[in-house]
Parts: sequence; C-alpha cells; structure tokens
Amino acid sequence: MEISTSILSVKEEESVHTFYRLETAHTDYYHIDVMDGKFVETNTINKMQKYADELKNITNIPTEVHLMVKDVRKYADMFLACSPRIIYFHIEAFENENDILEMIQYIKNENCMVGLAINPETEIEKIYKFLPKIHNVLVMSVHPGKSGQDFIESSIDKISTLKKYIDENKLDNLIEVDGGVNIENAKTIKEAGADYVVCGSYIINSKDYRYTINKFKEI
Repeated sequence: MEISTSILSVKEEESVHTFYRLETAHTDYYHIDVMDGKFVETNTINKMQKYADELKNITNIPTEVHLMVKDVRKYADMFLACSPRIIYFHIEAFENENDILEMIQYIKNENCMVGLAINPETEIEKIYKFLPKIHNVLVMSVHPGKSGQDFIESSIDKISTLKKYIDENKLDNLIEVDGGVNIENAKTIKEAGADYVVCGSYIINSKDYRYTINKFKEI
C-alpha cells in the first residue's frame, strides 16, 4: 500500500528536518492540507504555503494538495505554483455541477492531476457523474479540519461501494482515504478498495518514521 504523509502536524521550527526524515523513510507522497478558516474552522494557508515552498526546493518526492477551501480557484492557483502531482478539492465547496466541471478542467489545463474529495456525511453516489473526468477520489474518513481524529467506521462501506462502481463501469480512478488511518485499520481499508492512504499524526508522532511507513507498505 502506498502512503501519503500529511504534514499538517509538522512543527514549523522542525519542518525541514522532518521532511528530510520522511524522505529517507521513503514516504510515497507529501500531503498538503490547505484550510481557509471558512470551509473549515482552521486556517493553515500561510503554514502550508511555507511548507510547499520548502518541499519544492528540497525534495523530488511528489506532493498532493488537499484544498479544504471555499474559493477553490484562488488556492488552486496559489499551490499550482509549487508543481503538485495532484490537487484535490471538495465536491461540497460548490453548489453548481457545472462549476465543479469547470474547476476540474481548469486544473487539468495546468498539467496537474485532479481529484475530488468527499466528506463523511456526503453520499458517495454524488461523485459518480464526475469520475470519468477526474483521476482520483479522496474519501474523507474523518470530518475535515483537524488532525488526530478517530476513523469513522462507516467509511469502509463507502469505500467498497465506490470501488464496486469503479470496477463495474471499467473506470480507472484510484481511491485515497484520509483521516484516522493507522496500522490497525489500514488492512481493512485496503481490502475495502483503497489504493493508498493519507496518514499524518500517526507517522509524525512515531519514533521511527522508516519503521512506521514500512509497516504500511507491507500491507
């Protein structure tokens, strides 16, 4: 299983050293959680912009940007400058289906992969119509906005339902799962249909990054 390490809980005074430790531990991706204080209560714009700039200058490991914002266009432009492999934005950030489709195309036109994120309370079926237009789906298994939350168990059914739909319709979307992921539940998440997972504080707070990340990759 591939692992994307969320850097939300990285301490600013230790950021470069922590990124180096994660790189030598062979994380597959760095996951950048961008929050505007409006779509969610927390605001991480300045911190995540600083981290994105640092990562662009010191690593070749791909970055993923997860926009938990209302003004998706504004922050997509801000973080496209850091050359991420993919930008996720929330289906709940828009009321109009055409606006979602326009945003998807806008990001793709910038030579960046695009994915849609979906909150725990949103029915997974609402994302089906967009699957042929996007690369990945980010299934939120906690409520967005804070790190360290417990995994919402009903997310397993959501993942398996989405995976079944993707397979039955011969689509090639990948499923990423974000929130409350740890070694104990990662196997169940993978068996439900996830291709890779986001893990933040569980890795950042561990004593040995390489050991923890390798445990995920063995699943």
